[in-house]
Amino acid sequence: MSSASTWLDLPDDHPFGIANLPYGVFSTDDTAPRVGVRIGDWVLDAGAVAQIGKDAVGVGDGPDLAAAWANPSLNPFLELGRPAWTIARDWLTEVLSDGVHEAGVRPHLVPLADVTMHLPIEVADYVDFYASEHHATNVGKIFRPDSEPLTPNWKHLPIGYHGRSGTVVVSGTDVVRPSGQRKAPTESAPTFGPSRKLDIEAELGFVVGGSTSLGRPVSVDETWDHLFGVVLLNDWSARDVQAWEYVPLGPFLGKSFATSISPWVVPLDALRSALVELPGQDPDPLPYLRGDLDAVRGLDLHYEVVWNDTVVSRPEYRDMYWSPAQMLAHLTVNGASIRSGDLFGSGTISGADPGTRGSFLELTWNGTEPVTLDDGSERTFLEDGDTVVLRATAPGTDGSRIGLGEVSGTIQPAP
Repeated sequence: MSSASTWLDLPDDHPFGIANLPYGVFSTDDTAPRVGVRIGDWVLDAGAVAQIGKDAVGVGDGPDLAAAWANPSLNPFLELGRPAWTIARDWLTEVLSDGVHEAGVRPHLVPLADVTMHLPIEVADYVDFYASEHHATNVGKIFRPDSEPLTPNWKHLPIGYHGRSGTVVVSGTDVVRPSGQRKAPTESAPTFGPSRKLDIEAELGFVVGGSTSLGRPVSVDETWDHLFGVVLLNDWSARDVQAWEYVPLGPFLGKSFATSISPWVVPLDALRSALVELPGQDPDPLPYLRGDLDAVRGLDLHYEVVWNDTVVSRPEYRDMYWSPAQMLAHLTVNGASIRSGDLFGSGTISGADPGTRGSFLELTWNGTEPVTLDDGSERTFLEDGDTVVLRATAPGTDGSRIGLGEVSGTIQPAP
């Protein structure tokens, strides 16, 4: 279905046409935060329209979408589960495509320019994976030059670490430069102070819904009942702090100070045309990481990394080694439960070409190869006042494009 299938006057190639319909949480100057759905350059007050539709459009016998969408987060809606998500998407498509609903719906469309966007979910747990073979290889070469780049376990399981849900922030939130211990190879002892190697990681975040009980793993084929949608994710990273602390237990303070996500959660149902086969896994994963072909597919997403208005990299998500279904199955295989509002990141998206590297650690090869921006300035790592924007799109049906929006952040000095 194209943008032309809505009664709104949208160009056929609008990245937020009716084939997209992402969810977010918005407010206006005189209203409280609640769930909205983006269509073109408008935000539909979803709960208000669902309240009308309870009787008039036949949703009264199904899930109470009006109640779920009246909240300042998507969590109650996520908890309703896959059947309710499908009903909601079908109903939203109906009321935005059939002109019979225009008179009732149009008063509940708010111009995008008039809203404030909020964190779309109350983040329950946050896990970050390491699913790009190219990124893991590059980091191994930089951090462990005398060892094999990939650790022996890397191609057998999706490696991840548990982050801090309380430091996940919505796009546009400033990021304060973190302080911590750091020790350069040339220094005899660690020192404490603001990070001198502040970095980004261009990632995709997966929003999870439908709680499970402790002790019950989610199989690969069941993961699509829980994978609701995606956000753009920037895993800000203090590389000097990370390099000193990460052996033997992995990232900690070098990662936990801030993670930015985009305000719009694009449903995976909107990305069906973007499903692609994985680039190939050798050796074959263990049986619990194998499943139906559709379940273990990757996604064809095209990124731009913009550093102070200069596009410095264009990562391709289709290069990722591990699929989202495999990541979620591995996350729960020990019996760990999931909760609605869980968020997990893919890890940095990087390709074989230097122009597709998704972190400045790789792009500048740990600061040895500076990047020249359009204003003539050179950068290795982030300076105070720098702004980074991540953008992405995906293929839709009939040659259309699905927009994932953007996630941005500006670096403020350490206190």
